[in-house]
Amino acid sequence: MTRILAITALAVFAIFAGFTLWLVWPEPGDDQFAECRKSRVAGGGGSIGGPFTLIDGAGAEVTDSDVFAKPSLLYFGYTYCPDVCPLDVARNADAVDLLKELGYDSQPVFISIDPERDTPEVVADYAESLHEDMIALTGSPDQVKAASKAYRTYYRKRDGDEEFYLVDHSTFTYLVMPETGFAEFFRRDATPEQVAEAVACLVDAS
Repeated sequence: MTRILAITALAVFAIFAGFTLWLVWPEPGDDQFAECRKSRVAGGGGSIGGPFTLIDGAGAEVTDSDVFAKPSLLYFGYTYCPDVCPLDVARNADAVDLLKELGYDSQPVFISIDPERDTPEVVADYAESLHEDMIALTGSPDQVKAASKAYRTYYRKRDGDEEFYLVDHSTFTYLVMPETGFAEFFRRDATPEQVAEAVACLVDAS
């Protein structure tokens, strides 16, 4: 059993490592945000992001155009996440508050990768508890999968308890802007101050 668990853990690590290389591996091409970037994004980021249709906390169907009306810090997670998601989403909320102090209008956006449990009502309560400007979205499994694929995120429901299961998932935060779409991503170790500084630079460069 120990050997099986070790092999499973190694496989999950390999998937995450492969995803990271796929996301950040540099490719040739013009990048208007190059001077502001802390990361190196494949092809300047042009292949990350895209259209989606999801459901908001009020139960209404929304598209990416509806959601990204201002610079947005986008995170894929789930409301039952016991540790990683709350910290990451709180960091993004703090960065939005810092940006507001600097005169930049932005918002945190949360897309659930657990549509089985994260109903519109659940994500609405989640958003309200974390930030007044947060937009939280869910959808059908197919809708969520399409949005995740557009942003190259990974998630997988763990086997086990049908009610209290965990979901493995990638933990990048994406900056998405109305006119240019995806502009940058941030890892978990970025502080609110670092995120706010980078977003301000990227907004000014857009």
